[in-house]
Amino acid sequence: MRRAFGFVRDEVLKATSYRQEPFVYGSLGGDDVPLVPVKAVASPANPQADIRRDYELAQQIGNKTALNAFLAQYPDGFYAELARSQLAKIAAEEARVAATEKAVLAEQERARLAAEGAQKGQQAKAEADAKAAEQARIAAEKATQAAQAQVAAAEQQRTAIETPTAGKENKVSEKAVADNKAADQVAAGSPAAEKTKPTKVAALTDGTVRGDIAKSVQLELRRVGCLTGAADGEWNAASQRSMALFNRHAGTRLNVKLASTDALDAIKLKPSRVCPLVCEHGYKPEGDRCSRIVCAEGSLLNDDNECEKRRAKTPTAKRNDDNRPDSAVRERPRPQASTAKPQPSGQIVCDRDGCRPVARGCHLEFRTFAQGGPYEGGGGNVQICR
Repeated sequence: MRRAFGFVRDEVLKATSYRQEPFVYGSLGGDDVPLVPVKAVASPANPQADIRRDYELAQQIGNKTALNAFLAQYPDGFYAELARSQLAKIAAEEARVAATEKAVLAEQERARLAAEGAQKGQQAKAEADAKAAEQARIAAEKATQAAQAQVAAAEQQRTAIETPTAGKENKVSEKAVADNKAADQVAAGSPAAEKTKPTKVAALTDGTVRGDIAKSVQLELRRVGCLTGAADGEWNAASQRSMALFNRHAGTRLNVKLASTDALDAIKLKPSRVCPLVCEHGYKPEGDRCSRIVCAEGSLLNDDNECEKRRAKTPTAKRNDDNRPDSAVRERPRPQASTAKPQPSGQIVCDRDGCRPVARGCHLEFRTFAQGGPYEGGGGNVQICR
């Protein structure tokens, strides 16, 4: 202001040939008073904020396509390493699922050859294949756990870098925290930027899709002997019945309507068979497989799945009625048909009253508790006679 008045004084002196000289009277402070507002210079935006937002979106999708697309756009940097860790975790999980399925198939082939009485060379080869498949499954399981631990450690490091309070203790995070804070201040200073500010999406550490979880649960149910169908990833009625069977024999209360990671972890804790082995007539359980019952010479297999001696036929005397007159032959009354008593079929049914053989001519059907099953919450097998 003083300089402006000084310029006015000089102009008046020149215009009046120094005959008039203006004087300034006033009381002004020492602060600068700008006549024209100074334009605010915005600080440069933090490029890490955009990279972090894109990484969280790719992590939320949780598949290889999204993570590879992120790496194609950002091939280097801290978030690129996080994306590669996520890809390694997904690959390890896929390898674990494939190894588990291969181990189950190898074990079934070994049991089939043993039950059919195949040659010893074939049985030894099948047993070696099953052992190798089981070792591969264990190795894949350890690789999956290592990949999960690596991703968890990387996520902890990312959280430490993105948390402002951790910047005081970690020198590496100080620059990232300062950049994020500057970007947030620039966005907060502009109303338009506040309206267009993207919403942060919570990161998902588990990128496994629901179908993969269902297939993994089915494979584990087959391993513990509760599922006989194929592991196709479809959580249908057969899978729900197998889960209910696992709950009954393992003493758990897992949700049978949905395949979850909690159920997968609970089944993995069982090292061996949980559900009892049910063999058809003519076979008997031996460990984890059914073997054919071979009776000794002169014996046969009865309806109770037991060997008994064959009864020799005794000759009976036959009366010659050719010389008897027709009038002397009397018709004997035919015996009335009586209801045959059901005979055991070799299978066993268990309910609240205990276990007993299934009668001959009857079969087992799975019924829920509402349909007449023996166990509340899961149902069970009932004997059906028709």
